[in-house]
Amino acid sequence: MRTRVSEMLGVRYPIIQGGMQWVGLAEMASAVSNAGAFGLLTGLSQPTPEALAREIARCRTMTDQPFGVNMTVFPTITPPPYSEYIDAIIEGGIKIVETAGPKSSDHWGKLQNAGIRIVHKCVAVRHALSAERAGVDAVSIDGFECAGHPGEDDIPGLVLIPIAVKKLRIPVVASGGIGDGRGMAAAFALGAEGINMGTRFEVTQEAPIHEAIKQALVAGSERDTKLIFRTMKNTARVFRNAVSEETVAIENKPGGAHFEDIRHLVAGARGKAALDAGDPQGGIITAGMVIGLIDDIPSCEELIQRMVRECRAQLSGALATMD
Repeated sequence: MRTRVSEMLGVRYPIIQGGMQWVGLAEMASAVSNAGAFGLLTGLSQPTPEALAREIARCRTMTDQPFGVNMTVFPTITPPPYSEYIDAIIEGGIKIVETAGPKSSDHWGKLQNAGIRIVHKCVAVRHALSAERAGVDAVSIDGFECAGHPGEDDIPGLVLIPIAVKKLRIPVVASGGIGDGRGMAAAFALGAEGINMGTRFEVTQEAPIHEAIKQALVAGSERDTKLIFRTMKNTARVFRNAVSEETVAIENKPGGAHFEDIRHLVAGARGKAALDAGDPQGGIITAGMVIGLIDDIPSCEELIQRMVRECRAQLSGALATMD
């Protein structure tokens, strides 16, 4: 499958594994890359820049195929040493970085000066246009269906993707709500030149999370996600469980809520503990609506080959109906 995205990434298939907190480890990224797609290490899953450097080196022992690093940069009271993480990426010989977050542009110049190509992930066309003007190489556009942060505009992919394709000159990667070859075919039909998947790769054999979490996601329907942080204008889509239900209940109390009221529920350490222990009710678990399309736990190789077959069959079948 040759597109500008596959050519830029140096892969057989223009499929990018999303940057997933606690999941984007070497096991995940290498399995995706070995299967012909593009794996991503999640930079901030590593506690320090030195740990990220070690994870990059470890991933190189597990694949000889291209892989990259995701760096999400949000303004915080006590930010991580982002510049040092960027240094670890550069020194590790990474050629492609996926960025996300409103402050990631602070680091684009440093990455570009090192010859690194940037795929910027955003949730609005206006943000994508700003990124294009700043010289990023491609944009990954996230529809409202996505896991994680869909923004506050609530525009689904069926509308967002073709608008982005129409307005941008650089390649567009479709993200959010894609979990099989039908979704991949739809993305291409809308003008995208690649796809990005997080939740679907979360439910694969190689994903480094507990089997019970994967089974819970398989059992979930398209209605089993929850929007948290809505009242705080920092919306995040997560798996519907006891913790996310309680979080929203506190947010919706008369008079509203402050982040301190829910901090104990949404702490990253609590979510990681739930993933490791296999407790689907124990913490925040990021997941998109696409869980309604997921009914098995394949290897990355099996998933990607199946998706490519389905995509080609769907596109061919659709053309045949036009005769």
